[in-house]
Amino acid sequence: MQQNDLSKSLVAFDQDSTLVAVIELSASSWLVAGLVPGLTREPLKKQGADPVALLKLLYRWRDEAAKAGKAIARIAVAFEAGRDGFWLARLLLAQGIETYVIHPTSIPVSREHRRAKSDRLDTQLLKRSFVGWLRGEAKHCGMVAIPTIEEEDARRANREHETLVGERTSLISRMKATLVRFGIRGFNVKLKKAAERLEELRGAEGVPLPPNTLAELHRDMARLRLIKEQLKEIEKMRLERLKQTPQDGPHPMVLMLARMMGLGIETADMLVHEILSRHLRDRRAVARYAGLTGAPDESGGKRREKGLARAGNARVRRGMIQLAWRWLMFQKGSALAQWFQERTAGAQRNVRKTMIVALARKLLIALWRYVSAGEVPDGAILRPAA
Repeated sequence: MQQNDLSKSLVAFDQDSTLVAVIELSASSWLVAGLVPGLTREPLKKQGADPVALLKLLYRWRDEAAKAGKAIARIAVAFEAGRDGFWLARLLLAQGIETYVIHPTSIPVSREHRRAKSDRLDTQLLKRSFVGWLRGEAKHCGMVAIPTIEEEDARRANREHETLVGERTSLISRMKATLVRFGIRGFNVKLKKAAERLEELRGAEGVPLPPNTLAELHRDMARLRLIKEQLKEIEKMRLERLKQTPQDGPHPMVLMLARMMGLGIETADMLVHEILSRHLRDRRAVARYAGLTGAPDESGGKRREKGLARAGNARVRRGMIQLAWRWLMFQKGSALAQWFQERTAGAQRNVRKTMIVALARKLLIALWRYVSAGEVPDGAILRPAA
């Protein structure tokens, strides 16, 4: 059993000395369900979204167990990962309370077409899954690694960058669609002086753009300029941090990846902070975390593949598929690129699109081995060390 395996507990579970609690979180209130040694009832308490009140409730249940003759040596609390993130887990851990964050999709639910659902029922389901996990029984539920504040903050730059790139693409597409409605095609809205040339444009009917449309395009271009400036600011700050503290935290891993031809700082930063800096136990865990594994559908004599499981990190999956295409351009002599070419020579486009996912999976595992063990992918070209 690997120490970083969060699929089951590695600590012996003594139910007579362990207070178990699960929390159903919402924006304004929390529903706390407990399993308290010595009490025949299973307490259930709805309270405001207040960590101080939660601590008082846990300590009150601990005192009730002591009055019933059960000394509590361990308090274990769990809740599902969600909008609130991990601040509550860090706060409880700082108070000496054993805290876990459950991966929501790892909890088995009823397959009834119209199953009953309420916060009360959800806490019962959470409690059953959590107790099974504490007993060391595999596959009851999976836990999410709780990041530090520094680890969470390190991901923000890349995630903001991804959001801004999406906004930029959406904005450009909207401006192009606006121009097409007047029969104007081929005008590059991304040019630096595009806003100055809008008044010169003439539609298919030979008339200039109407005033409301023109004003809308000017506002959209102003937004586009702001997004471009923010993207440059993020990229500049990242490069400055890497230059100032090249040996700090995961920075050496980022710089190591960026030496790979076809792999830039942006992709390297994303891969390191989203997956490669995690303590994943083997190559299967790496591929599974990225959602680059298949989803088989097998029953009796029937067997088919339903495609990607898509249960992992979507950012990593998208980034790796894009990187796989770039790998074929910049690393043509590598063993992975040759493997792909051999299997897709003369194949149709849909076959290449399917095989690129397999290449992305192999490439991610190769990069994981590169940063963790120093194994350079066979035939890969590295940039000279700075």
